[in-house]
This record gives sequence, structure tokens and C-alpha cells, in this order.
Amino acid sequence: MFKVFANAWKIPDIRKKLLFTLMLLVVFRFGTFIPVPFVSADQLKQLIGDGNSLFSMLDIFSGGAFSNATIFAMSITPYVNSSIIMQLLTVAIPALERLSKEGEEGRKKIAQWTRYLTIVLAFIQATGLFFGLRAAFTRRDVLAFIVVTLTFTAGTAFLMWLGEQINEKGIGNGISLLIFAGIVSRLPQMISAFVQYNKNGVLNWFTTLLILVFALAIIALVVLMNNAERRIPVQYAKRVVGRKMYGGQSTHIPIKVAMAGVLPIIFAVSIISFPATIAQFVGVTANSGGFWGGFLKVFSQGSPVYMILYFILIIFFTYFYTEMQYNPIEMANNMKKNGGFIPGIRPGKPTSDFIRSVLNKITLVGAVFLALVAVLPMLLTNSVGAGIAFGGTSVLIMVGVALETVKQLESQMMMRHYKGFLD
Repeated sequence: MFKVFANAWKIPDIRKKLLFTLMLLVVFRFGTFIPVPFVSADQLKQLIGDGNSLFSMLDIFSGGAFSNATIFAMSITPYVNSSIIMQLLTVAIPALERLSKEGEEGRKKIAQWTRYLTIVLAFIQATGLFFGLRAAFTRRDVLAFIVVTLTFTAGTAFLMWLGEQINEKGIGNGISLLIFAGIVSRLPQMISAFVQYNKNGVLNWFTTLLILVFALAIIALVVLMNNAERRIPVQYAKRVVGRKMYGGQSTHIPIKVAMAGVLPIIFAVSIISFPATIAQFVGVTANSGGFWGGFLKVFSQGSPVYMILYFILIIFFTYFYTEMQYNPIEMANNMKKNGGFIPGIRPGKPTSDFIRSVLNKITLVGAVFLALVAVLPMLLTNSVGAGIAFGGTSVLIMVGVALETVKQLESQMMMRHYKGFLD
């Protein structure tokens, strides 16, 4: 990986993209230290506690911006939720599905609607934070409501713009890189927490060593699963056009085990944070009594309901993303038009059924792997009593985003080193 970055740095165009991406990530980090008026950071840190609440998840994804009560406190989660909603609507509404297939113009319109929906969701979440975290605000009048909600909403809108700028002019997926930068910035604090746990007797050095070995094993498995693929052989029949003969070669369709990458994890975390956002409107926490207090306690991180729901959501979004990316019927029709066939499988519907069967099996393996890696650290947290439950999710996102960025760099380098037919 380091060799890829070193070689990419030697190419002027890619070096400019890398510097542009790095500059925007630095802007993101600066924004995590700009405070919001009328908000007490000390009160927010008390709400985050030991890392076992959904507020701690939001704090990790925002790179500490939430606990510091800064303009990027809500991170990019409203944009992720907006993207999920628009993708679901695209599948459910035929008009949106037709629009998505109209090429670049259709995608631009859907992207624009996604931005508008992001602003709406960001304002709703900011309103929930204002009413749900009243103890953290030094003022609770109309002026404070307007300033706080608009500042939080503007911070999310600015992060959305940063992500889109990275997509257009930088390297990698902008939204994923922003989340990646937020998680990486928390590594020193996580290391300090481990040391503190050992000093306080919460963990012993043997348990800490086991956790580190477990983390290294997760990294190795993520890399292995990310590169694993199922290759479906395809044979093209020979055909004569004029005096030339075409086809006759053998190739394959690569189907990756973890084709969805870390997106199912990000989507699942964003969706599962909705209960806490809803409860914020009535100003309760998991320690409060009554219906909403019990509701939040059931959906608090580390509870059995939370882990089961988290597991199911990861599997669902893995299948959903795969369905959006691969269309077995279209793949079978394209193969048939070009004289291609899978050995032993008849062209047409049998081919599409075979591809769908392979996709379902491969996707199941990748989905269960992602879900287990995300949930197992939560079980480990419950057993050792330390607030490290988001370790698996954090490792998955960091490793996945790093591998995707390296692949984009490699593809950019291949494009610039391709000599072309003139040579």
C-alpha cells in the first residue's frame, strides 16, 4: 500500500488530487474544533459517558466534534440517511427508477434531491439535539434554537459539499474518507483509554493482548475477504463477420465476496441511530424512566435487541447494495447478444438464474462476515466491561476505506501509464 502511494506521488496529476484530498480533510479536522454558541462541551461529554451510548457512536464518526460541541457535531449521518432513502425510493417508485436510467442528467437530478433531503433531515436531527440535550445548553430561548439548529445544519451541509468535492477533484469516496478521518483521529484517545483501563484494573495486560490480537485478525480477515472473489467462466462462440473472425476466447465474470465494502456498516449505523434521535425530541436518555427511557434502554448499544437488529440491518443493506449494483437478467442478455455463454448453462433465463444463485450465495457469505465482525466486539465489551464496542465497526470502516482508496489510486495510475494503440 505504501509503495502505491509512493508511486502515485511521482505523477503530477495524481499528486494534485492527493494534496487536494488531504487539504479538505485538514479543513474537516479544523471544523471539529469550532464551537457552537450556547452549547456546553462539558455537559455533552457527560452524556457520552464511557462509550456505551449512541452518542458515543456519533462522537466517533464525527472525530470528536460532538463531544466538543462544534459545528460538525452531527457528522455526515443525515447525508447517509438521505442517500438510503433515495435509493429505496428509486426501487419503489417507477418514475425515479426511469430517471436513474436516463444517464448523467437523471443522476444529477437525483443527487440534487438527495441534497435537499439531507438539509431537511439535518434540520430535524438538529432540532432533536436541541430539545433532547437541553441540559447541555446555556440558553434555551428562540434565539438559541435558531442559532444552534442552523449551525448544526450548515455544518452537515458543508461536510456534504466537502465529500462531493473529494469525489470530483480528489481521490477516493468523499463521504467514506470523512468518516475514516473522524475515526482515525480518535485512535490516540482509544489507545489512552486502553492504558487507563489497565491502570484502573478494568482490563489486565493479557486481556489487552487478546484484544489487540483480535483486532489484527479482523484486519487480516477484512483484507482477505475484500480480495476474495468467485469467478464465473464465460465462453464466447466464434463468429465470422466479413473476412474477420470474432470471439472464441474464454473469460470470466468476477464476483467479489465483499462487493458492498463498508457501506452496509455505515448505512446500518445511521439507521439504528434513529431511535435515539426520536427520543431526543422528548428530552429523555436511557437512564430516564417511563416509556421513552425503556425504549432507549432497549435500543442502547450492547443490548441484545440492538445487536440483533444491527446484525439484520447489515445483512439487509449488503443484499440491497448488491441488488442495486448487479442485474443478473441484464448480464445474461448482454452475454447472449455477444455470443457468450456459461459452460453447461443454457443462454437466457437459465443463465440469469445461475448468476442470481451465485450472487445470493456469495453475498450471504460477505454479509454474515461483516455482521459478525461488527457484532462480536460488542459481545466482547459486555464480557470485559470496557467501552470498546465500536472497535469492530471502526476497524471495518478504516480498513475498507483504505483498500478502496488504494484501488482507486491503482486504477488512476494504470490509466496514465496506458500507452494506447498509437504506440
